Amino acid sequence: MDTASTGAYDDVRAASRALATEAVHAGRDDLARQGLHAPPIDLSTTYPCYDSRAEAARIDAFAAGGADPAGPPIYGRLGNPTVARFETALARLEGTESAVAFASGMAALSAVLLARASLGLRHVVAVRPLYGCSDHLLTAGLLGTEVTWTDPAGIADALRPDTGLVMVESPANPTLAELDLRAVAHACGSVPLLADNTFATPVLQRPAEQGARLVLHSATKYLGGHGDVLAGVVACDEESAGRLRQIRFATGGVLHPLAGYLLLRGLATLPVRVRAASANAAELARRLAADPRVARVRYPRLGGAMVAFEVHGDPHELISRVRLVTPAVSLGSVDTLIQHPASISHRIVDAEDRRGAGVSDRLLRLSVGLEDVEDLWADLDQALGKPAPAPVPLMEAVR
Repeated sequence: MDTASTGAYDDVRAASRALATEAVHAGRDDLARQGLHAPPIDLSTTYPCYDSRAEAARIDAFAAGGADPAGPPIYGRLGNPTVARFETALARLEGTESAVAFASGMAALSAVLLARASLGLRHVVAVRPLYGCSDHLLTAGLLGTEVTWTDPAGIADALRPDTGLVMVESPANPTLAELDLRAVAHACGSVPLLADNTFATPVLQRPAEQGARLVLHSATKYLGGHGDVLAGVVACDEESAGRLRQIRFATGGVLHPLAGYLLLRGLATLPVRVRAASANAAELARRLAADPRVARVRYPRLGGAMVAFEVHGDPHELISRVRLVTPAVSLGSVDTLIQHPASISHRIVDAEDRRGAGVSDRLLRLSVGLEDVEDLWADLDQALGKPAPAPVPLMEAVR
């Protein structure tokens, strides 16, 4: 791989740098020494090698522990230099030893479940709500796993000898419920905690610092940030990363190099985008909370660019009336998106389980972007419609 690891590059990495600096420079520190400014995109699927004995030895080393093969690349399913730059950068931002990128967030989660199941640890303890497809993957047992759903206080009691993973999401999709990750990690004991950090991003929280062993991102969202890349990534310790690389190689859930390039570019502006969108979201949450047409607003104490709210009227009518805000699935783009979770992102979850997790039929999920907040509010205001007339008090009979 051409991500250099000698000389001045090591000196820079060893220094403590602010997150904003890491976002711009991590994964790129060797470029100037190569006479480059922008990271190169390596689209090769295979690479020439005239020393087949050495190549065999490197493949054997990968098979033994999943370590990145030393020396030049071998094959695109084993690894790609452009993707490796993104992995290096994301690991630096999350404060982990390694990161492993995949073709989507669900491919990343599937690899984690397969890695644990391969060790005979098929039981998962999970806390709702999770992203709807994550919930479905666990509940349906599509990968041979068995799940026990519990609240945070019940995690320790739910653990079994064959428990391979505890999975949580904080802030959660779509209710924005928050968990004390440090307390959850303590309750897990020796069982690895997987924390989905998609909504918060490393700008707002770094779960590994609070005890999570694996940090999952749907990189499609804020890490890419522009609605033009589909990807997932797991930030973790090197031992876990090795197993995940082996799963990725065997199952083929690799990230395309162009997507790796776009993600690396997206990370450079991640802190600026998250903070600007969060400021917009906080203001919209404040205005929604004061509006009589809105029944309830949920906004994380942690902050962030996501707002969930329930309306007194028909949520589908609101979605049909937005003009600036885009009615679409996904989140984390530079433009503002709105969707109805019970109809789309969490439709696949059993209705009773969905409502029990706080995903009501009136809940709307707003992913706030970088537009001017006044323009966003003007659109939401007109989409909310006219307030219902206040009931006329009954006149008491005169005696």
